[in-house]
Amino acid sequence: PRGRRGGAGVGLTLMGQDANGVPLRRSKRGWMWNQFFLLEEYTGMDHQYVGKLHSDGDRGDGSIRYVLTGDGAGSLFIIDENSGDIHATKRLDREEKAYYTLRAKAVNRITNTSLEGESEFIIKIHDINDNEPKFTKDPYFTEVPEMSPLGTVVMQVTATDADDPTYGNSARVVYSILQGQPYFSVEPNTGVIKTALPNMDRETKENYVVVIQAKDMAGQMGGLSGTTTVSITLSDVNDNPPRFPKSLYEFKAPESTEPGSTVAVLRATDADIGRNAEMNYRITSSDGPSMFDISTNRSTQDGVITLRKSLDFERKRSYTLRIQVENSNPDPRFLRYAATTDGATVKLIVEDVDEPPVFDRVGYVMEVKEDVAVGTIIGSVSATDPDSSRSPVRYSIDRRTDMDRVLNVHPGNGSVFMLRTLDREDIAWHNVSVIATEFNNPRLMSRVPVYVRVLDVNDNAPTFATYYETFVCENAKANQRIQTVSAADADEPIGGHRFFFSLAHEASVKANFTVRDNKDNTAGILTRRNSYSRLQRSNYLVPVVISDSDFPMQSSTNTLTVHVCTCDREGNMQLCNQEALVLTAGLSTGALMAIIFCVLILLMIVVLFAALRRQQRKKEPLIISKEDVRDNVVSYNDEGGGEEDTQAFDIGTLRNPEATEESKQRRDIKPETLHPPIRRTVILPPAHRDNADVRNFINQRLQENDQDPTAPPYDSLATYAYEGSGSVAESLSSLGSMTIEGDQDYNYLSEWGPRFKKLADLYGGEDSDSCRDS
Repeated sequence: PRGRRGGAGVGLTLMGQDANGVPLRRSKRGWMWNQFFLLEEYTGMDHQYVGKLHSDGDRGDGSIRYVLTGDGAGSLFIIDENSGDIHATKRLDREEKAYYTLRAKAVNRITNTSLEGESEFIIKIHDINDNEPKFTKDPYFTEVPEMSPLGTVVMQVTATDADDPTYGNSARVVYSILQGQPYFSVEPNTGVIKTALPNMDRETKENYVVVIQAKDMAGQMGGLSGTTTVSITLSDVNDNPPRFPKSLYEFKAPESTEPGSTVAVLRATDADIGRNAEMNYRITSSDGPSMFDISTNRSTQDGVITLRKSLDFERKRSYTLRIQVENSNPDPRFLRYAATTDGATVKLIVEDVDEPPVFDRVGYVMEVKEDVAVGTIIGSVSATDPDSSRSPVRYSIDRRTDMDRVLNVHPGNGSVFMLRTLDREDIAWHNVSVIATEFNNPRLMSRVPVYVRVLDVNDNAPTFATYYETFVCENAKANQRIQTVSAADADEPIGGHRFFFSLAHEASVKANFTVRDNKDNTAGILTRRNSYSRLQRSNYLVPVVISDSDFPMQSSTNTLTVHVCTCDREGNMQLCNQEALVLTAGLSTGALMAIIFCVLILLMIVVLFAALRRQQRKKEPLIISKEDVRDNVVSYNDEGGGEEDTQAFDIGTLRNPEATEESKQRRDIKPETLHPPIRRTVILPPAHRDNADVRNFINQRLQENDQDPTAPPYDSLATYAYEGSGSVAESLSSLGSMTIEGDQDYNYLSEWGPRFKKLADLYGGEDSDSCRDS
């Protein structure tokens, strides 16, 4: 086809003015062209002719030259500049480019001026059926549930054709099935694949291969076609119930099988897979109620039968169970077609095993009093052989549980008896194991725990709950409470403790304090007189008797230490000995340690200073003789230590001659005989025989010292720390004397030995008055 001229070159002028007032004129171009068509895939040897351009101004004299510009001009399309003929130089493909837009103009060959305005035209590639349909995928994979009804949509396939869908039937595709019949079909126009048979069974055939063809030209002869493969898998549905391969199973289990152990494993089969093959087992009947359990192993879908109770061959030798299996996830659509459960019978045979003896109890609890005699039977254990042979049983104690050998058991009858005495306060419970073995097979043994509870008897005396130490003011009033004491007892009576407090009998004759029982297991220590003298006596020992209320009654005497202190009117302590100060000050542990540390530093300084002074002086020692220093007189250059200094002289010299023991032995040397010296009763002067307070105190302390098992047999000094209320020598000074000097008789001082002769001369002679006056 050629381009046709649109009309003659008749000029059409449009009037107007420009900016300078010059009239404007636009002339209609003298030529135009319609759309050109070109056949694609040209196979000729010459250039394919497209069309011809011609201008009305062309007079055929060669003065006009035609020019072509635009898509492919000069390469794909060329124009004869003299004649205006257009040719295509190459083979064109519509699928690459469907049309080309070009522009043409006619110019004066000499002046190269355009004779007409540039005109645009289109060269459209005419389509031919040169492309076959192509599927979007190859191959396709899909699934469809088994047992699907007829006509169930499986999937849709799609093929495309690159030809022009608006021109002829080159791009009109029709689908058909080449392979996969009679199971599946395809709709020709849509490519939708459907099932062609109902109720296809996955368990019969699972995978199908379907070949689909797509053909253009609406499927007519001469059309092009393409194919694809569709792999279809039937997905599983729960359309099959589980089944037992056998209707009867037989298993064996020894009677020694522990509860919780597996005794049988069943396996049912299911044609389905995955979740549809999951199953549950249950016991529908059994001749051993509550003897067995069954569960499903989810990884293998096996039915596992476990033992709940112990087996006993002698009581029952076999068990019969009925087992049922069913789907865990049944599909309601298929419940009416076939049975969903299956059953089987399981027979379990119990095998005989030689078993150890069995105790009639899992444990024994026995009670025994702590004062029971050795050999007393406190209980018995019993075990029997569970086997049919009924072998005799022998008993013994597991000594690893009774290292102290407290208990024993009779090997024949199982009687448990004592091997040693018990103390509840030491161990309240004894836990041992008794072993039972068969005579015929000693390797078979069993154990049973025996718990022996030791019952309490009242064999402990109550004592002070803690150590008590207190103080009393010199200006104290009678019946003033200075301390509250409580008691403790290692025994545990059933009704609880009830303690009774009282003052010891030997101290109640002339007591300085009294004890008041508060009736609540406590007692108050009260003063008995209105005042106490710290100078006369700084410490008191109050013996308190504590008794319990159980049978037999136990009691003990406990001593409370009381320090005499100087107090103000309000009862606040002002002056006391060191022990009382520590007791009442209430210093913290840290403060006490700091004080002790400072005292130690001061002592070290004093010791260092004394050592330096000794090195400077280097004096001779005061005592050179190696003899007993008590017979020497040492000059201390000071007043002396008083009567308590016993290192410089024999204290016996100051003792009353009437009370001197004839068989006195030295306490710093070992006695010649093992027999203790004979103690004689001290005879006090008539003026002091009525002093019961001193006598009772000395006798009490003398008795305690003699009976003290920790006291040394010799070379000891017992200081009673009691000044007494009177002395044979009375006061050695006339200061503060309440008697008349003429009434004093000091002649007895000469009887005390040579060391008191000077005092006898000073006070006993006629010139004593003048000496005293001076």
